[in-house]
Amino acid sequence: MRNLYLIVLVLLVSVPLMASNIVDDGSVPATADEGTSVYTGPVWDGPKAVLWDNGPVITSYGTGVGGADESILDPADVVNGFGCQWASDIRLADDFEVPAGQNWEIDKITLLGYQTGEGPPSSIVGVYIEIYDGNPETATLVWGGLFTNVMTTTEFMNCYRVNQAGSGINTDRPIMVQTCEFSSAINLSGGTYWIVWQQDGTGASGPWTPPITIDGQLETGNAIQYYDFAWAPIEDSQSLALKGLPFILEGTITALENETWGAIKSIF
Repeated sequence: MRNLYLIVLVLLVSVPLMASNIVDDGSVPATADEGTSVYTGPVWDGPKAVLWDNGPVITSYGTGVGGADESILDPADVVNGFGCQWASDIRLADDFEVPAGQNWEIDKITLLGYQTGEGPPSSIVGVYIEIYDGNPETATLVWGGLFTNVMTTTEFMNCYRVNQAGSGINTDRPIMVQTCEFSSAINLSGGTYWIVWQQDGTGASGPWTPPITIDGQLETGNAIQYYDFAWAPIEDSQSLALKGLPFILEGTITALENETWGAIKSIF
C-alpha cells in the first residue's frame, strides 16, 4: 500500500495542471548557450509605410548580447510568448481599426515570433493569416486562409526576449520578424477587424509570439488564442494581466469617394 501511495504522489507532482493558454513560460530549459551568440547576418531594418502598429516589444536598447536590444519581462510576469503553432492548429488573434471614411490597401503584414533555442538565423518557415470583420469566434472571414503560407522573408529583429535575470547574457529566445508581402493589396473599408495567424518552424519549441511589452504596464491589450476548438483571452500565467500582441500593417490610405462626395454636397 505504501508503494502504491508513493507512485500516485509522484504522478501528481510530475504532471502539470492544464493552463488556460499554450505558453512559453520558461519552465522547459533551452539548449542555446548563454552569452556566446553574436550574430552578424541580416537584420530587419523596420517598416516603411505603416498603417497600424499594434504595439512594441523592445524595452531596452543595446543591452543584449552583442549589443542587441531586449524585450524584458516585467518581474510580475512569467510568460515569454504565446503559442501559434500551425502544426497543432493553435492560433492567435488581435484587433485593429480602419477609421470611418478611409479605405486601406494593405500590401504588407509583419508578425513577430521565435523558437526557443533556435537562431539566429531564423528557423521560422511559414506564416498563415486570416482577417475577420469582427471577433473570429462569430464574425465572417473577409480575407486569407490557414492553408496558404504567405511568408515572404524572415529576419532577426536584433532583439532577445529575456527575463530580468537573463538581461545581457541570455540568447535563448531571439525574436524573428516575419514579413508577408502581397502583390494584390488587401482592401478594407472603415470598421473593426481581427487578424488571426499561425506560424511554423523547424525547431522543437514553438513558434511563440511575444506579447506587447511596455515598462510599467502589465495589461497591454485584448488578444485571444485558439486551442482545442475554443478561443480564450491571453493572459500571463502569474500576473493574470491581459495581453495584446505585436503586428504591423503597411500600405496606403484612400478616401471613399462616395462618402467624400456626399460630405461635399451636404455643405451646399
